[in-house]
Amino acid sequence: MASSGTSVTEIAAGREKQAERTAFRILASISICHLLNDMLQSVIPSVYPMLKASYHLDFGQIGLITLTLQLTASLLQPLVGVFTDHRPMPYSLPAGMAFTLSGLVMLSMAPSFPLVLLSVALVGMGSSVFHPESSRVARMASGGQHGLAQSLFQVGGNAGSSLGPLLAAFIILPGGQRSIAWFSIAALLAIAILTYVGKWYRTRRTATRKHQTRSVGAGPHLSTRKIVVAITVLISLIFSKFFYMASLNSYYTFYLMTKFHLSRQSALIYLFIFLGAVAAGTIIGGPVGDRIGRKYVIWCSILGVLPFTLLLPYANLFWTGVLTVIIGMVLASAFSAILVYAQELVPGRVGTISGLFFGLAFGMGGLGAALLGRLADATSITFVYRVCSFLPALGLLTALLPNVETARQRSATGA
Repeated sequence: MASSGTSVTEIAAGREKQAERTAFRILASISICHLLNDMLQSVIPSVYPMLKASYHLDFGQIGLITLTLQLTASLLQPLVGVFTDHRPMPYSLPAGMAFTLSGLVMLSMAPSFPLVLLSVALVGMGSSVFHPESSRVARMASGGQHGLAQSLFQVGGNAGSSLGPLLAAFIILPGGQRSIAWFSIAALLAIAILTYVGKWYRTRRTATRKHQTRSVGAGPHLSTRKIVVAITVLISLIFSKFFYMASLNSYYTFYLMTKFHLSRQSALIYLFIFLGAVAAGTIIGGPVGDRIGRKYVIWCSILGVLPFTLLLPYANLFWTGVLTVIIGMVLASAFSAILVYAQELVPGRVGTISGLFFGLAFGMGGLGAALLGRLADATSITFVYRVCSFLPALGLLTALLPNVETARQRSATGA
């Protein structure tokens, strides 16, 4: 009987150990799907000139398309996260991508503007389902390396956002609106991969629940007030990061062309270099946070970039290129750390936290681009960069964040 008991214990321990290993195959799969999802979503703004000409739209109607995409892609994410926290749905990921597939096919043949809005809403809804649940899968597959897992997941999205406009230029613009349907191939590929991920999710669900139960027990026992203050601070940091990033993502080429009289092609090369730095920072931020702690990465990412943003509006062309590479790399490292820190702050609510922060990231980026565009119209693009240069000063609020690692260690030791 003893040997039998020992055997059962060893088997259980072996299964638990296996469940805690980093599943790089799943992380690679979910990162590829993030690339495909964000690539498909970024196609829509890329075809605005075509839609404007085809349906005789004014700029107000173009803005309504953006609003529809942003609302469905950002505001629904926290609701999806809350729902799936209480009722996990392993196959919701391919189901969400099916919404995106339907939206793309409908957009390729939409006969009227209202159907264009419905098509865009379906794409946004697919993204709302994808981000919170795929972030949960990334955490499940992390094997305890939560920052690394989130970085690998997010770099796929960065790559996809960059690829979308490029593919639109080579496929949709020459082929016309109906060629949007070709992108349904990417959606079908994503559905196939996500079905495989969903099967893995289902088989690992029992082990993951046990791991989450231990995580909740070992989590930081903070008062509700401290948690609310910490979440408020993190939202302020998200505002700082994504408003500033919107100034570069949306207006960097115009800034270079206006201030340094660069050609559009040369300005796009600088933008490509900046986006490469963002991808590198995304990869770096997570593993560094795993090693030294999320709070230190947040400090360095938000507040640490302040000297460089303050210098940028007054730099020459060479130093502008250097400074934007530093800014992109350092700022991009923040999001993985902020997201994982928030997940550890509120253990057992991975979907809710992921939906909230991904939704805020989309929303702040869209709102920032709109408001900064208005400011640029009223003043100048150079003035926009002078104003935005002070945004990283909000990083001082990081001092209000509790040390989650220390709180967890004290809880685990019963101190």
